[in-house]
Amino acid sequence: MSNKTLAIIKPDAVKKNLVGQIITKITEAGFKVKAVKMTKLTVDSAGGFYEVHKERPFFNDLVEFMTSGPCVPIALEKENAVADFRKLIGATDPAQADEGTIRKLFADSKAENAVHGSDSDENAAIEIAHFFTRKELLENYPN
Repeated sequence: MSNKTLAIIKPDAVKKNLVGQIITKITEAGFKVKAVKMTKLTVDSAGGFYEVHKERPFFNDLVEFMTSGPCVPIALEKENAVADFRKLIGATDPAQADEGTIRKLFADSKAENAVHGSDSDENAAIEIAHFFTRKELLENYPN
């Protein structure tokens, strides 16, 4: 099991000034931040990141949304990181998310759901590498 996962605070949550509150929820749940940055995705970058969804009907809307403003990718570390983070963020549709989850607290809709979380250990490694170099991941620093 990997001990790393990728979170992205999406443009809707950044626009609503929720970055600090979301990071607080993440760290209070025992995750260590290994790297963080604010960035604005290009169409090519967002399309590449979400390429797994390229054939799905929502792909173009997703790329448009993810390029609509800045987002905050965060590399996280914790035992059982992927599963624990998915539980912390809740269901994709905030109306179906458990009480206290990030999406229940901060998301407006299934499309604008505040955060992304890796869905597997394999994808976590790929997604982290999409945003961060090894040097940026602070691998050589105790934390």
